[in-house]
Amino acid sequence: MAHAELSLLEQLSTNSSPYADPLTRLDWDALDLDRAWLPEEAVSLFGLPEYAALPEAIRIRLSQYEFTGFIQAGIWLEAIFIERLSKNLKHTQSVQELAYYLHEIREESGHSLMFLKLMENSGLRLPGIWRNRPFAADFLGRHTPLNTTLFWLAVTIGEEVPDRLNRYVRTQGHDKVDDVIRQMCTLHIIDEARHIAHARSALEASLTHCGKLERKLLTPIVNLLIRQFVRTFYLPNADVYELAGLNPGKQWRELARKNPARREFILKCLNPTLHMLRSHGFAVADPVL
Repeated sequence: MAHAELSLLEQLSTNSSPYADPLTRLDWDALDLDRAWLPEEAVSLFGLPEYAALPEAIRIRLSQYEFTGFIQAGIWLEAIFIERLSKNLKHTQSVQELAYYLHEIREESGHSLMFLKLMENSGLRLPGIWRNRPFAADFLGRHTPLNTTLFWLAVTIGEEVPDRLNRYVRTQGHDKVDDVIRQMCTLHIIDEARHIAHARSALEASLTHCGKLERKLLTPIVNLLIRQFVRTFYLPNADVYELAGLNPGKQWRELARKNPARREFILKCLNPTLHMLRSHGFAVADPVL
């Protein structure tokens, strides 16, 4: 392992210490169920006349259930990260690498416990923690050989796609979103910045051994991963709308899927990630729902 990568891992581990447990850092008693959990522009139906016609209470409840769906998808994804990191411990080649993976496992576990605590305290929960996992992303996440280019592509995409929405809530949610939710996104972003820095560094190192032909062959898989992660984190399932009081949920989901404002929002969030992948020679298409 190169000295530069060891230095990065050591710095990331240093920045992870001392560990700040999100369960104890958040003021759970301050959670306000009368406030939105997403800025309106981040709600899947925003921009449609049908959404503008909804009562404010329904719009707020929809934002809360959409955020709940978002964090339940996060629990699924972080379980994969924890599983793969744990398996990778025995393959670590340095103290720095071992320490960093242990820090990341602890942080990812803290995120999932934070999400579960939010659902417990709010009473908002969607049926089945492990529901509707995207098959290809789930399979590749669990079974792609460790430390290959495809492995680090999957990790980088999986880290960055939800992180972009967290960042939007953090930067655009001031005075629009409940303070506990915004603080939760902030804590998540701080940890994920380290995880993304490591994933990008590992991806760049792997790409030094990846030629043009291999990148071309990997591109359809990259597009598939992006599409599945985007649908998982940015297109709520039908029951999200029904729990918010919008029936039938399938019709509202179809409105969201075809919503031009939603597509524009997703593209705005993901442009930095798409640009990064394109700069590495992957012919990545704009994501569609």
